[in-house]
Amino acid sequence: MVLDRIFKDDSSEEKGERARMASFIGGMAIADLVKTTLGPKGMDKILQSTGRGREVTVTNDGATILKSLHIDNPAAKVLVDISKVQDDEVGDGTTSVVVLAGELLREAEKLVAAKIHPMTIISGYRMAAECALNALLQKVMDNKEDPEKFKFDLMKIAMTTLSSKILSQDKEHFAKLAVDAVMRLKGSTNLESIQIIKKPGGSLKDSFLDEGFILDKKIGIGQPKRIENAKILVANTAMDTDKVKIYGARVRVDSMAKVAEIEVAEKEKMREKVQKIIAHGINCFVNRQLIYNFPEELFADAGILAIEHADFDGIERLALVTGGEIASTFDNPESVKLGHCKLIEEIMIGEDKLIHFSGVELGQACTIVLRGASHHVLDEAERSLHDALCVLSQTVNDSRVLLGGGWPEMVMAKDVDELARKTPGKRSHAIEAFARALVAIPTIIADNAGLDSAELVAQLRAEHHKEGCTAGIDVISGSVGDMVQLGISEAFKVKQAVLLSATEAAEMILRVDEIITCAPRKREDRM
Repeated sequence: MVLDRIFKDDSSEEKGERARMASFIGGMAIADLVKTTLGPKGMDKILQSTGRGREVTVTNDGATILKSLHIDNPAAKVLVDISKVQDDEVGDGTTSVVVLAGELLREAEKLVAAKIHPMTIISGYRMAAECALNALLQKVMDNKEDPEKFKFDLMKIAMTTLSSKILSQDKEHFAKLAVDAVMRLKGSTNLESIQIIKKPGGSLKDSFLDEGFILDKKIGIGQPKRIENAKILVANTAMDTDKVKIYGARVRVDSMAKVAEIEVAEKEKMREKVQKIIAHGINCFVNRQLIYNFPEELFADAGILAIEHADFDGIERLALVTGGEIASTFDNPESVKLGHCKLIEEIMIGEDKLIHFSGVELGQACTIVLRGASHHVLDEAERSLHDALCVLSQTVNDSRVLLGGGWPEMVMAKDVDELARKTPGKRSHAIEAFARALVAIPTIIADNAGLDSAELVAQLRAEHHKEGCTAGIDVISGSVGDMVQLGISEAFKVKQAVLLSATEAAEMILRVDEIITCAPRKREDRM
């Protein structure tokens, strides 16, 4: 008896060759989509949402592009996922990781067509990845012991990261901002204490780093504009209790005098709450929720600066940098941890007034204020700067550095090629294919810059057969250049993550031999 169908009507399955083809094509399509954004001459993409606002994002950040796509192909989703993990893990290399995985799949497709079993390809890829990693480990440089050289390394890494982004014109300025901000963290990878504020107006060059914390709020009317040695209570509590808050409640009264009594009782309740807050001995009160006029008046009379509606992100950060805790009840003042800072004052950036907290408890806190022509430019500048900050904070912990510009890929490809020649059997084809996939990255960097990639990569390969070679692709002059002189460096951690994630993702997609799509659940008629 033949089992024709074991699935329900609307589900589908693809087996063997067809499933594998669907996976390969999905992976390669995603890689082709982002590969034009790779390198210093990579182009940007405009992403338009179909939502109500029809919002537009202009970006060349691989993770941002892929995150915004609605994808149906299951293999493509694996690649989107690795770029997201790469972004969370090290911040940069989100495009490289997808392109490398796509190239590995492109090579695997040819091998499968040549009747080589996927498991043989996987075993070859594994050997090649291990060999490539060892090749990099032998060539890493580490200047952790020499603070001057290490800071110079960080500057080079930041400039290399930013050179493929919108900030490439002012990369020295922004690299310095990013390195200064990360050096203040003293080895921590918690980027929470670096706040980025975006203010349209001016040009990108006007961006600056400010020591301390800036809150994007105005100081209320009749309140002190400057407070020294501030004691700050950060709270998340309702300060608008001048109305009955029980939903669906009705209050019946037989005269207007009774209404006035209710109002007075509510005011007294509010006054008591404000007195409790003032009893903490504070001179600045920051609340997550609204503060109505009456309590605001009471605070102003007591000479306390009250800031309302500070967004949740804002108060979490403020509590972190001033060393306080967010409170919501005020009965035991001794159990509440207050925040401290030396000076609170109002400052102007462009047309806007903001509140500046300087001399905060957490010494490493700082704010980077970005200026730019429009919101789109600022959003992209923030993404670029965030990538640089992530990479730098990781490099401070793992201080190993490599040269950039396609140099690491050529070093790996050379060693992997040699391994292929020594390996007997069909696996050697897979190892050779891995080397070709690695060379695809400098090829794409050259193609995106409109250069003759075949000529450049051939020259580069010849250069790399010399001992102690430092050659890579110099897209500015359009030739093979010396990466040490050009100061193009990359963090070892980024390259390591790209290599391992791309290999694992390609391996996972190669193992697939059947795709089963489940039938959607139907709602039952409830008649």
